[in-house]
Amino acid sequence: MFVYSVKTSKAKAVALIAAIAVIVAAIVFVAGRGEKPAADDSAVNHNARNAAERTAFLSQFGWKISEDPIEVSEVIIPEDFDAGYAEYAEMNKAQGLDLEPYKGVRAKRWTYEVLNYPGLEENPGIVQANLLVYEGRVIGGDICSTEQNGFIRGFDFPAVPATTAPAETLGVTYITEAASESAG
Repeated sequence: MFVYSVKTSKAKAVALIAAIAVIVAAIVFVAGRGEKPAADDSAVNHNARNAAERTAFLSQFGWKISEDPIEVSEVIIPEDFDAGYAEYAEMNKAQGLDLEPYKGVRAKRWTYEVLNYPGLEENPGIVQANLLVYEGRVIGGDICSTEQNGFIRGFDFPAVPATTAPAETLGVTYITEAASESAG
């Protein structure tokens, strides 16, 4: 058996323990810095690092979308949700996506044309899918109509065509050019 002993003072031992504690704290701080909670991964894949993953995300719900996005923009999730955004956040929470931890975060919004909304397949450009993406993951989004008095809903595929029963709405009114001209 080999025995090794070191002669040290209490001050050196305390300094060594303090240095180790500082190093561990720094590692924990750096590892957790900038990290936001991941969306619930139990059934849905939330990866959205590239076009294929964004398409795959929406196809999990049955959506077919245009190959290229209509728009890609940077958005900042508000620090304080007004009534409309609070309602939007609740809609997202109902679909397993919590926007609360992302308040103040800069994310990307990818907007795609939906090609297979029941009852509106022959009306190109009327229905769009919006994905809020942060660090390569979907953190929120919606399916919406761009028509005046349109709708906004979660990602679940509707069972009833839009022409026979309107989708759930959040009381969002879209302003179109025609509405703007008549108001002015």
